Amino acid sequence: MKKLVFATNNQHKTVEIRAALEGKYEVLNLEDIGCLVDIPETADTFEGNATLKSSYVAEHFNLDCFADDSGLEVDALNNEPGVYSARYSGSRDNLENIQLVLTKLEGNPNRKARFKTVISLMQGGKNHIFEGTIEGTIRTTLSGSKGFGYDPIFQPDGYDITFAEMDMAEKNKISHRAIALKKMLDFLRGES
Repeated sequence: MKKLVFATNNQHKTVEIRAALEGKYEVLNLEDIGCLVDIPETADTFEGNATLKSSYVAEHFNLDCFADDSGLEVDALNNEPGVYSARYSGSRDNLENIQLVLTKLEGNPNRKARFKTVISLMQGGKNHIFEGTIEGTIRTTLSGSKGFGYDPIFQPDGYDITFAEMDMAEKNKISHRAIALKKMLDFLRGES
């Protein structure tokens, strides 16, 4: 089985990606390859941050690698938290980040939002970009205990439950990350 490095230390993302690519690729994360550096995400776009991470691994470890950057964009908040989703409240605490979004949306009838993922695949010295988006709404209260990040307040269009109420298999069929990942996999299949 071919190996692919996923430039992340996020165990939740690693588990999601391994499940999505099971039987197709052996997915290694940064810890697996001995990369102990916290690769800075200093770009102001999802694409920029994903490319910073994938190119760092390709350059320093000479391995083909993919990286993602994802976030929540809320229409009524001018697409915030966006690239700052993981540290929106000034910390990396999921509940604090969620609470800030809910506080800023209080009383606002416009709850439209989307999750967006951009994947940068560095392969053979070339950068390939894949994007996935899922539209939905922000709930007024948290619901569900599965998933991570903003999953307890994000209800995808066409569903009456949040991402945090879905099991991983169901979420992996429709999520922003799954959409971008499918595009990357289709590309990789075409390469082989």
